[in-house]
Amino acid sequence: MTEHVRAVHPEPDMVQLLTPEGQRVEHPDYPLEITDDEIAALYRDLVLVRRIDTEAIALQRQGELGLWASLLGQEAAQVGAGRALKKHDMAFPTYREHGVAWCRDVDPLALLGLFRGTNLGGFSPHEHNFNNYTIVIGAQTLHAAGYAMGVVRDGAVGTGDPERDTAVLAFFGDGASSQGDVNESFVFAAAGNLPVVFFCQNNQWAISEPVTTQSRVPLYKRASGFGFPGMRIDGNDVLASLAVTRKALNDARNAQGPTLIEAFTYRMNPHTTNDDTRRYRLGSEAETWKLKDPIARVKAYLLREANVGTEFFAELEQESKKLAEHVRAGCRALPNPTPESVFQNVYVDAPDELLKQRGEFVDFVSSIEEVNA
Repeated sequence: MTEHVRAVHPEPDMVQLLTPEGQRVEHPDYPLEITDDEIAALYRDLVLVRRIDTEAIALQRQGELGLWASLLGQEAAQVGAGRALKKHDMAFPTYREHGVAWCRDVDPLALLGLFRGTNLGGFSPHEHNFNNYTIVIGAQTLHAAGYAMGVVRDGAVGTGDPERDTAVLAFFGDGASSQGDVNESFVFAAAGNLPVVFFCQNNQWAISEPVTTQSRVPLYKRASGFGFPGMRIDGNDVLASLAVTRKALNDARNAQGPTLIEAFTYRMNPHTTNDDTRRYRLGSEAETWKLKDPIARVKAYLLREANVGTEFFAELEQESKKLAEHVRAGCRALPNPTPESVFQNVYVDAPDELLKQRGEFVDFVSSIEEVNA
């Protein structure tokens, strides 16, 4: 492993620990002690998460999913943040945090079920300490602030016990930063000195609206107006994401209050599979960002500095293929929801009127199936 060098960062206010060329650099505020084996493990995460995304897009094009929100280009931001979490921390995603879900051991099929319409999320949030996907833009930040309030009231912050002190990590995008929910969550987090880290993936576009239309200043600077620190990281640098998020989460656990992290990245694919980026952005823009690919820079480091052999990459390719087979076959095998399932989890004790409606609906669906049989 070669000696790290101090480099000029692409922007003076952006934290970067791994350049697009795969060179390790230091940052005085965010030192990162990490082995080459650990970097290789992060590379594995990045590759497998991208493969899940690729297969999901193909499944949607084949009519197996109703929709899919791609994370192409945002893998490093998500994997770095996801691996910074401790097991007992809680994460609140939007609908695009497939990389964080992977880090929290959520089966990709559980995510596909949501976009296929066969479940409401498909996994237990408490089992994985990873909340269900939130479609309402920005709402999850208020959920996170509320959860962080509970952490404080449970006395699970600032005790010095690493097995007890808990942090909360809330994800949102640059578009959601314009939502009232997000700004309200900042107010609550600051006023209560809550143990929550707000992680904004600024992928430059809120569907067809560029971030420059929404904000006159970099998004991370908004934190100062609410009274807590904010910083911008190279969102395509998995090491920067890991180091900065890890420190912010540690600060939260130690009762140092909230932090805002802006991961400066780019959405390489359309907003969802129902979007067409040709209507609002130039193709050359994406071509420029391809040079900053989050996976390519880690591979460059592993090949040049860590001397990782070709066997590692060959084994990972085989693992990637097996995962793709699991996703394809598993998606098509997901059971369809039963007619009565729409009535589940509405009330703890269902009222008689709802039970009556359930019975009538089940009978109605059965009658249609008999006609079509």
